[in-house]
This record gives sequence, C-alpha cells and structure tokens, in this order.
Amino acid sequence: MNNSTNALNWFEIPATNILRAKEFYEMVFSIEMPVHEMYESKMAFFPYEPRSGKATGAIAQSDMHKPSKEGSIIYLNANPNMDPFVERVAKAGGKILVPKMGIGENGFIAFIEDTEGNKVGIHSEE
Repeated sequence: MNNSTNALNWFEIPATNILRAKEFYEMVFSIEMPVHEMYESKMAFFPYEPRSGKATGAIAQSDMHKPSKEGSIIYLNANPNMDPFVERVAKAGGKILVPKMGIGENGFIAFIEDTEGNKVGIHSEE
C-alpha cells in the first residue's frame, strides 16, 4: 500500500437474510445488486468497475458474517448530497441512528441501521 492506492479495496456488510438486505440497499441507493453464491456464502454485489482500482464490496450471508452495530464502520458514498438517500432509509426498513451532520471541509456523514442490524456510515460532499 502507498499514497497512490486505496486503503480500502473491498468490504462485506454482514446479513442474516440476503434478499431482505439486498432489497434495502437497492431501495436506499437506487441500484441493482446481483446475487451470487461463492463457496459457503451468498453475496449481493454493489456496483463496480472491474480493474478500475475503485473500492467496492458486497452484502454477505454466511456462518462467519454476523450483523452488528459494533466494530468496524464502513462509509458508503452518497455524493453529491445524501439527503435523498437518508430519506429512503426508513421506507426501506432501516433506521437513522445519527442524522446528517457536518464534518467541516470533508462534507457530511450520517449513521444508519440497515435491516440486518448493522451500523453503516453514509458520506457526501454536500
């Protein structure tokens, strides 16, 4: 790893019900997430561009993926403005844990709880 690489290149958000979790993130972010089974896991993939060097990830359901509001926190991209995304959280079955708040010149963040019980950060410039 050096200054020209992403510190994050992959993330997995744990799920106990992959279809419910997939529906939540598709509704909040207005995306489609293909589901694949890999080894002993089911995964719903966030949009990605192969070999681009851009970080991406998936929702993952397996015996080793345990949803939680404790531990590592990932921040999903809600640029340019998170307001429309945050407005869809409750409609999609989630909760707002910490509403949109400014973090100075670095934009804004909010914390949500998804349908699986994970705390997830949302970040935007506006």
